[in-house]
Amino acid sequence: MEIVYRALIIFFFLWIITRVVGRSTVGELSTFQLVLFITMGDLVQQAVTQQDYSLTAGIVAVSVFASLTILISWATLRWPALRSLTHGVPVLIVKDGVPVQRAMRRERLTPDDLQAAARQQGFERLSHIRLAILEANGSISFFATDTAEDDRAGAEDKPSVG
Repeated sequence: MEIVYRALIIFFFLWIITRVVGRSTVGELSTFQLVLFITMGDLVQQAVTQQDYSLTAGIVAVSVFASLTILISWATLRWPALRSLTHGVPVLIVKDGVPVQRAMRRERLTPDDLQAAARQQGFERLSHIRLAILEANGSISFFATDTAEDDRAGAEDKPSVG
């Protein structure tokens, strides 16, 4: 039964750590983050099983983690208000072409990361962005200004030279 208690404590510890670390700014883990999480998993395994390498201890620990994951998913479906706590909420990071500095600092999003994401979505300048939202999954959604949409439409209508 001690393994169940240890697994409960470690599960919530890891959940808090991943919430504190924050969402990835590009929706993907960097190589370092991936290695860090894998290493954390190995270190946590020893704390959960208390150096017990038995098959039963491993099955019990993994079962507790899986049960908690299912329980959190069920609770989120049952009580939608929990979703912001368990999954996070979208954050406005650009409004009318101007970065929202306070939100960017809170999310640890650098101007270079924002501009790189904007370029990947076809925006040359932030002034062409009406809204940019950092989604709960770490991706960034961009919404163009009317002039940016007109510029894009005009470029598509012009015959190509060549």
